[in-house]
Amino acid sequence: MAVTTSNLIQGPADLYSAPFGATEPADTNAAVAAPPTTPWVDCGGTDGGLKLAVDQKYGVLAVDQIVDRAGSRLIGRDFALGTNLAEATLANLQLALGGGGTVTTGTAPAASTFEPAFASSATQPIYSAFCMDGWAPGGAFRRRVILRKGLSTAKVESTYTKDKQTFIPVEFTGHYVTAAIAPIHVADQNI
Repeated sequence: MAVTTSNLIQGPADLYSAPFGATEPADTNAAVAAPPTTPWVDCGGTDGGLKLAVDQKYGVLAVDQIVDRAGSRLIGRDFALGTNLAEATLANLQLALGGGGTVTTGTAPAASTFEPAFASSATQPIYSAFCMDGWAPGGAFRRRVILRKGLSTAKVESTYTKDKQTFIPVEFTGHYVTAAIAPIHVADQNI
């Protein structure tokens, strides 16, 4: 078996967020290390890597006459981007708590503040778009993964201890967009 060593990937990825429906960077722009600054916002440093997870669930087709699985049908699929945000800013806390609420930035000696939105269960969540820029196979090429409609769905728990760094753990789950727009898009630079 031949191994193409340039197809092996190692290295960090960067995470960006934007409002749901924001104009996406062009696929021809995958070689650029950062998406446009407006409306995309750099989420800063991460710890433990940036993980893209795709969980596919299949229903089993079975018949009495054979013991083997007769077939399978896709019945559910979850996309998620997860990491630990190393920059424990109020803006990152707001993003981790669903994007709602208000961050007010004060100037010294005033305090900066964040208050999450108070909502009922009937309130529509605030979806965001997420962009992961990392390495692609083929040498010094870039891969861009765009989660088009994401929402922070995991438990947010930050620990403050004397001997460890504080992080904001996040998991942004992908959601259905439309019949014509996939929830996730992946572009690899190839030139």
